[in-house]
Amino acid sequence: MSVLIGPDGVARCAWVGDDPEYRRYHDEEWGTPLHGDRALFEKLSLEGFQAGLSWITILRKRPRFREVFEGFRPEVVATFGEPDVERLMGDAGIVRNRAKIEATISNARLVTEMDEGELDGMLWSFAPDSPRPRPQTFADIPAVTAESAAASKALRKRGFRFVGPTTIYALMQSAGMVDDHVAGCHRASN
Repeated sequence: MSVLIGPDGVARCAWVGDDPEYRRYHDEEWGTPLHGDRALFEKLSLEGFQAGLSWITILRKRPRFREVFEGFRPEVVATFGEPDVERLMGDAGIVRNRAKIEATISNARLVTEMDEGELDGMLWSFAPDSPRPRPQTFADIPAVTAESAAASKALRKRGFRFVGPTTIYALMQSAGMVDDHVAGCHRASN
């Protein structure tokens, strides 16, 4: 089943299930074009934290992530040091993974070295030039594309971490660089 009719009678991508927060995220955020270095740094960071976990775990922890990472303002996160890493490792409200925490701080430093708008421009430069055929089922949705692999390679070349091609494709989906709402979903644009 690729589409699920919610309790409100609305057809959505079936991955939403019956979780109200997932419904809200699907309807208001997932696949909506997102721009801005800070917003995309947050998305990049959270997608990195999601690696190996379910997105709903990250979504439920997102308010605390935003609090302890100072709104994902790269210029602030870039100043974090070892005491901050230890503080974050002790916070049960986030994913306590040292490598992911350290990568977020390191990635923030890299973003601060970029010109304003450069992260946004770089990531969006890998968005496909033309829309792909509308996915009919979840089986039609790839985990990796040539574009996500190229973006991952470019980010890693600059020193970014936790930016593998699968993570980057998830970012491309969530930030609206691609539209993977399945046919029949009320958010499907064609």
